[in-house]
Amino acid sequence: MSLRLTPYFVMNGNTQEAIEFYERALGATLLFKQSFGEMPSNPDFPLPDSAKTLIGHAMIRIGESDLMFSDTYPGQDVQSGNQVTVCITTNDVEEAHRIFNALSDGGKIDMPIQETHFSPAYGILTDKFGIPFQIFSEGKM
Repeated sequence: MSLRLTPYFVMNGNTQEAIEFYERALGATLLFKQSFGEMPSNPDFPLPDSAKTLIGHAMIRIGESDLMFSDTYPGQDVQSGNQVTVCITTNDVEEAHRIFNALSDGGKIDMPIQETHFSPAYGILTDKFGIPFQIFSEGKM
């Protein structure tokens, strides 16, 4: 089983600018970038045309470390304190569920762990200490 912790920055519409800034300032290399408009549509959460160019997910590498980014999904607020989360990545779906359940004990589930178009097990929670986490499995779908 592998396990990685990656800082995840949630931006207020300026992810592209942040990526370019970290490329210049820290020599970052872009590993992945996808806009909300490039993601599969979800009829439960219609995407306004103005949000289609916003970044839905991106990853850069700085030295030996990775940073993940996204712009805020339309209708969600970015507040000081919740714009940085810790993304826990594992290659084991069962371990993703175990970690999610353990960290949510006494905390708040923001998105139940579930299969998504990008992961067989993904969920978002805030633990009992107020630390926001994303749990992400790279396991087989």
